[in-house]
Amino acid sequence: MTTTRASKVLLVVSLPEAVLAIFQERFDIIQGRLEDAASIRPDALICSIRPYRLDAAAIEGLPESVKAIGTYSVGYDHIDLEAAARRNIAVFNTPGVLANSVADIAMLLMLGAARRATESIALLRQKSWTGWSPAQLLGVELDGKTLGILGMGDIGRRVARRARSFGMKVAYHNRTPAVRTSARYVKDPRKLVAESDVLLLAWPSGPETRRFISAETLALAKRTLIVVNIGRGDLVVDDDLIAALSDGRIFAAGLDVFDNEPDLDPRYLALPNAFLLPHTGSSTWEARKQMASCLVEALCNHQEGKHTSNRVI
Repeated sequence: MTTTRASKVLLVVSLPEAVLAIFQERFDIIQGRLEDAASIRPDALICSIRPYRLDAAAIEGLPESVKAIGTYSVGYDHIDLEAAARRNIAVFNTPGVLANSVADIAMLLMLGAARRATESIALLRQKSWTGWSPAQLLGVELDGKTLGILGMGDIGRRVARRARSFGMKVAYHNRTPAVRTSARYVKDPRKLVAESDVLLLAWPSGPETRRFISAETLALAKRTLIVVNIGRGDLVVDDDLIAALSDGRIFAAGLDVFDNEPDLDPRYLALPNAFLLPHTGSSTWEARKQMASCLVEALCNHQEGKHTSNRVI
């Protein structure tokens, strides 16, 4: 790790103290608002997916002193990359370091949905449990089931390894076959939907993936299907998934991301077969600290003119 210090870095996202300390070891951190950049004139800006969108107007409004933007996230949809490129501002994100945390959450979502955790928790918290019975809250086991992964990237491969330890068979779809995986490749994503017992959405958002989970694709699914989304909320047409869950056309869903979050469709909250988490995929101390270290190294290397693999532009 380089020992170069940036003179000023404006932080416009709230971070845990232990994470903030990692940045403060290297940089002169100034916590503030995006509007403060004009008066602070920082060398770099650290943001995240909230609370600001760095659209073209916001980037054009940054002072000339800003030479780099580090987003404390894997996704960078909130940054107008073309506007940053016009200003010759480098943009960095935090890929890779979240993979284990998100893969763990994927397994939690599978298990929670398969074993009817939403109903079980409600039974206890509402003090409605009358005791064990042979017919109580029958779910399904993962052993022997087929996990279909849409998007076999780093996270998808880690989920596949975990799923195999549960005795699951793994198939996947990418635009091209993935390397370093023994999972079975399925060229047509709709065919993968049809043969999966659990369908994991690990895709990024894009023209080819957005709104993929729809009435059309869900019509191909087994009635026992469990849909798990750790990718992006807009991969799903909420109306269609909610209808399928309500009508019993699929068994359950485990969702950690939502379209228009945090304003998720409130109908999900009434579904007993929807196991929901508030975008906690990367919410571990290990991931949060590694995200900080990833950006620290990238910004330091950028100052010294060195290459870094997590440079987006």
